[in-house]
Amino acid sequence: MDTLLTDIDFIDNRSAEQAACETKVSPETSTGNTRKLYIESYGCQMNFSDSEIVSSILLKEGFDTTSDLNKADVVFLNTCSIREKAEQTVRMRLSQINSLKKTNPELIVGVLGCMAERLKSKFLEEEKLVDLVVGPDAYRDLPNLISKVDDGDKAVNVLLSREETYADITPIRLNSNGVSAFISIMRGCDNMCSFCVVPFTRGRERSRDPHSILAEAQDLVAKGYKEVTLLGQNVDSYKWTSEDGKEYVNFAGLLERVALVSPDLRVRFSTSHPKDITDEVLYTIKKYENICKYIHLPVQSGNSRVLELMNRTYDRDWYVNRVDAIRRILGEDCGISSDMIAGFCTETDEEHQDTLSLMDYVQYDYSYMFFYSERPGTLAARKFEDDIPLEVKKRRLQEIIDKQREISYKRNLLTIGQVHKVLVEGPSKKSEEQLSGRNDQNKVVVFPKGNFKKGDYANVRITSCSVGTLIGEPVL
Repeated sequence: MDTLLTDIDFIDNRSAEQAACETKVSPETSTGNTRKLYIESYGCQMNFSDSEIVSSILLKEGFDTTSDLNKADVVFLNTCSIREKAEQTVRMRLSQINSLKKTNPELIVGVLGCMAERLKSKFLEEEKLVDLVVGPDAYRDLPNLISKVDDGDKAVNVLLSREETYADITPIRLNSNGVSAFISIMRGCDNMCSFCVVPFTRGRERSRDPHSILAEAQDLVAKGYKEVTLLGQNVDSYKWTSEDGKEYVNFAGLLERVALVSPDLRVRFSTSHPKDITDEVLYTIKKYENICKYIHLPVQSGNSRVLELMNRTYDRDWYVNRVDAIRRILGEDCGISSDMIAGFCTETDEEHQDTLSLMDYVQYDYSYMFFYSERPGTLAARKFEDDIPLEVKKRRLQEIIDKQREISYKRNLLTIGQVHKVLVEGPSKKSEEQLSGRNDQNKVVVFPKGNFKKGDYANVRITSCSVGTLIGEPVL
């Protein structure tokens, strides 16, 4: 899977292995409904976006959300299958939650998302950890499934769809800072990377009607949001044609339409696939000041033979060509981040060195880095032996992390003395007198509060930096 992870703050000291276990908990909402829904979401931005859809569906069925597990009538874990550790975390959490049934025997416990799709009825029949299992394309069926559990039955629906995009459902913004929001533009994935479970857990690729995407963006602007992130496993392959065949929209066209919603609305997107990102997309980014000059472009490996084993459908030279195009069209200061896998099947030390040398060439601003973990059912699990010793994987991963820390710091040093436009997201983690926001390149910037408030744009001159954070003073 090409990672869709959320927290930039961890880039200086955490790998994607840890980030895949990142958790968000549903907030407290009160509309007078009598039943309470508690959701824990794990892993990627797509999962967090799906939890917002689930909350919207169940709001109409009499559920408010709660952040207090002890108040919940229904508990859902929205799960991630990208890493084995993420699945272990969910299993441990389910065991903890099931202990609440001793005092609340009516409590309904369910698993949503990728892990539900992959393990299906195993949760119900073998491990008996849950009452309900629902895959990513079956959330509309949740009211019916909960009703079955209320009647004393177990319930499961993990059917995948070729059409479902939830385009007509307005998400309830969970854990929102009121400034930034996700908009899902497509679902599923047609890329069959040999290490990845996503095509099996989220189904085939389908793009959402652009008119519904624009309506959602316009609604967010009306509610005061200042930034949207367009989400998809591979946004560059977005394509939609009207039923009468008269209207066709590709990703570059969609980006332009969203940018035109409001000049004050920042537009981001994730994730791009190196085989599909086009110069047309890059020139669209260049054309609009409010499309952020930042691209997440997962490479996974810097060696062409390993990339072929991964079925990434590009080689090192192709990837370098795309990076060169980004630098040529958008400039050297365009932010580029990546995903990297250390210790894929049969990878040699020399091929690992190719990854390190590519990092030196590209100069990534940050990366999500992890060692290879075999996922059952994938092409790699069926065809290749997971033959790299764990200690070798860990050593190679540490070398990648050390290299990225060095490059990240060098890239951040280049910003000192520059003025960056920062969208304020709220107080910094360390002081209420400091504000925190992100610049165009998706880097965290911390500066004195002054008269600025959440949702403002501030011009900040960078005065110092760490590996993961820029520090500055507002320019008035």
